Amino acid sequence: MPDTAQTHDTSARREIIAACREMNHSGINQGTSGNISMRSGEGILVTPTSLPYDDMTPEDIVWIGFDGGVEGSRRPSSEWQFHRDIMAARPEVEAIVHAHPTACTTLSIMQKDIPPLHYMVAICGGHNVRCAPYATFGTKELSDHALAALEGRSACLLAHHGMIVTGSSLDQAMWRAVELETLAKQYLGCLSVGEPPLLSEQEIRNVLDRMAGYGHSD
Repeated sequence: MPDTAQTHDTSARREIIAACREMNHSGINQGTSGNISMRSGEGILVTPTSLPYDDMTPEDIVWIGFDGGVEGSRRPSSEWQFHRDIMAARPEVEAIVHAHPTACTTLSIMQKDIPPLHYMVAICGGHNVRCAPYATFGTKELSDHALAALEGRSACLLAHHGMIVTGSSLDQAMWRAVELETLAKQYLGCLSVGEPPLLSEQEIRNVLDRMAGYGHSD
């Protein structure tokens, strides 16, 4: 059985709800299309499916164990699979934000990676942000694609879908999500003129070396 001290952490549940509302307020998500999770003991806390964020209460957040156990009165997000699989595979990840921001989603429809057009690409862990191949939402296939696209990265796009962003805290994941959408807007702006000149992989490595404590660190 899950540890109730962890699975019923009201503070974490409230943090998730506040972040969901901020996603929509900031414009990186619309309606209930996004979902958020946080690590909780031997599993995750994740938002329920199809419940407006303004109506959400701490009791609505669902706990899912890495062993498949579930605790909660509501059905978990349809995307619970990749939330759980990413947390299980990446012990450094404490929070995941999935959303459908306009610019990131537009690039994902075009199945485009975000290249190193700006040094801030480095906040996602490498010289680009990969776009995972398309798979139906909520499937193990989509989860597998996401895990591959996130190898060595803290964010990715999902083809014809949206973004996934990870963090060592929910605050960091939210900060990274906003920055990723900004990069996507910049790339779309460049593409309206032509292909942008890019920074080298070596320069992105230089930036990564200088980024300790940059932005929202934990």
